[in-house]
Amino acid sequence: MTSLFTLANICAAAVLVSLTAYVVLAGADFGGGVWDFLASGERKREQRELIAHAIGPVWEANHVWLVLVVVLLFTCFPPAFALLSTELNVPLGLMLIGIVLRGCAFAFRAYDVKPSATEHAAGRIFAGASVITPLILGICVGAIASGSIGKVSANAGTYARFFAPWIAPFPIACGIFALTLFTFLAAVYLTVDAGATPVREDFRTRALLAAVAVFVAAFGALGLAYYFAPDLHKSLMTSMWTLPQQLATGAAAVVAIAALWLRHYIIARVAAATQATLILWGWAMAQYPAIIPGRYTIDQASAPRATLVFSVWALVAGSAVLFPSLWYLFRLFKTRNSSPG
Repeated sequence: MTSLFTLANICAAAVLVSLTAYVVLAGADFGGGVWDFLASGERKREQRELIAHAIGPVWEANHVWLVLVVVLLFTCFPPAFALLSTELNVPLGLMLIGIVLRGCAFAFRAYDVKPSATEHAAGRIFAGASVITPLILGICVGAIASGSIGKVSANAGTYARFFAPWIAPFPIACGIFALTLFTFLAAVYLTVDAGATPVREDFRTRALLAAVAVFVAAFGALGLAYYFAPDLHKSLMTSMWTLPQQLATGAAAVVAIAALWLRHYIIARVAAATQATLILWGWAMAQYPAIIPGRYTIDQASAPRATLVFSVWALVAGSAVLFPSLWYLFRLFKTRNSSPG
């Protein structure tokens, strides 16, 4: 039996952990942008102020996880990186544009000293990019999971090679699922950041509604996987780890909803993050040992051993700096008064 603890698997696990951190942390920031767009009611301005207050200190730092994903793929799995950056060039490019526009718009709006047309336009760009970017991230994940990457000849037409793999029902369903999951995470996190203010109830209601949307989107994506990603669907339904993983994911979802209903917001936050983590890990386990299903396994795409050894040691050394720095950043800003102002 092949050992799970190979250098290639350790590097692949580091990619998965980094992607998980990006989803759980930056994903909630994107979800906050969605709620900024959907702010309504008599406390509309207070809702937007809370969102800006919650994500302001950390939204840029959270992108370190995406940078780490890209660097690890480029260094440790160069054939997979080359294929993904070629065939998903269009959606990945759009995603990066969305990240840049979102950051610029947030900064312009945050430093506008008084309400103006610039602030309004920046707010719309911030909200729009917050919707489009997670949608495209989910689409890219769906395209990879469906096994459609690397199946078309290099001589195929532009549409068949660069658009068809991701403009398809299953990837789009995964994009919608990612968007609903991010909005759910954001609403749950904001119930904690709101403190004992009336805005907390606004986001509690939104979190419960978003939980329903996540449930619907998840089953929609699973149903489409039967037709458009049969290998993934079979693995999700029949593997030995399927039942424990699904029970754990379902339990995390139930705990999150129950905690929201009973107004135990810290518990809801932990459970929601756990639910998102288990969903992402379920996808990874479903396609293991493939890194790009139908084209490369983790071992086939891995770099030479010397590169992997160097990368592992670099991860160890970098973690000694990164984790204390992030811990201090969150402690410095997130342990202050939860409510804005």
